[in-house]
Amino acid sequence: MANQQPTVFEAVGGWPWFVSLIDEFYDRVDTDSVLRPLYPEDLTDSRQHMVGFLGQYWGGPDTYSQQRGHPRLRMRHAPFAIGSAERDAWLGHMVAAVEISNADVEIKQRMIDYFEMASTHMINTPQ
Repeated sequence: MANQQPTVFEAVGGWPWFVSLIDEFYDRVDTDSVLRPLYPEDLTDSRQHMVGFLGQYWGGPDTYSQQRGHPRLRMRHAPFAIGSAERDAWLGHMVAAVEISNADVEIKQRMIDYFEMASTHMINTPQ
């Protein structure tokens, strides 16, 4: 299997890259008037959960599922009112974090495409 392509997780450098991405993202969320009310006061667990989920999603170890079970993203976000404004703010911060990362252009685009799809799927409140 010498011709096997590395996973995104491997290509970006593993856990340190995802920690950096999520730190950048949550630093933005922390000062966002639309999103901040949706999160707990202490963002430590939120950061760790997102690092674990994204690392696993992009080909890393299944630590997230072992610790927290199936991701069930829509169910986990159901208690929060997520409309277009929240989706747009979330996506804007995530895209900015991806864009300033050192990932290859192709990986950045794959991630942005995924985040656009996933964030739209989280909308649960009509306009």
